[in-house]
Amino acid sequence: MADLGPVKDRAMSAATLERHLGYWADGFGFWLIEHNGAVAGFGGLKPGAPDTPIEGEIEAGWMLAPDHWGQGLAGEAMTAALGWGWVNLAPPRIVAITAEQNGASRRLMTRLGMAQLPDLTFDHPQFDLADPCRRTVTYAIARP
Repeated sequence: MADLGPVKDRAMSAATLERHLGYWADGFGFWLIEHNGAVAGFGGLKPGAPDTPIEGEIEAGWMLAPDHWGQGLAGEAMTAALGWGWVNLAPPRIVAITAEQNGASRRLMTRLGMAQLPDLTFDHPQFDLADPCRRTVTYAIARP
């Protein structure tokens, strides 16, 4: 959670899970990422975050437990998610956002073929004004 905000308490976690389950009403959402029989994290596609420049777009996202970082799992999962998105959805592009300081996610976005959209850099409204994670960058990949 270093670049995604504070660790959530039980109520915040329940609200997040409910929100993510609600994405499936649109026909897509995040999938569980499993590795060697253990839950490694989640990732996939969802509607773009409300009250941000990507609202109305298809957003790619992922989160892995630290024990599973650096093993290529996020790249594998997101390659599959993008492939699924191109076959099953009709967006002209898919976007991803992260804290400007999150070098690991930005490198993965580049490996996935995404390019930064400097005109869509913004201060994320879900972060406090002084939070270093507030400054958010946007990457996108065009439909192949």
